[in-house]
Amino acid sequence: MVSGKVKWFNNAKGYGFILADGRDEDLFAHYSAIQMDGYKTLKAGQPVSFDIIQGPKGLHAVNISAPSAAAEQADPSQGEA
Repeated sequence: MVSGKVKWFNNAKGYGFILADGRDEDLFAHYSAIQMDGYKTLKAGQPVSFDIIQGPKGLHAVNISAPSAAAEQADPSQGEA
């Protein structure tokens, strides 16, 4: 999986773009590729993880997931033993 941040996402149209860490090209993100329960949406600046595939008009982000609030609050210095 690749990490990045949401550049923008339009809820009304159901798509937006993600900027992957270490890449210059924007990745197309469709709401159907978001892996979450309930209303599938993303917010600008939100950190996400995803896979990249080649689409008909460029690169697409798929299997998009945002870290859970619990994971974001976990102490990164506490690794598994």
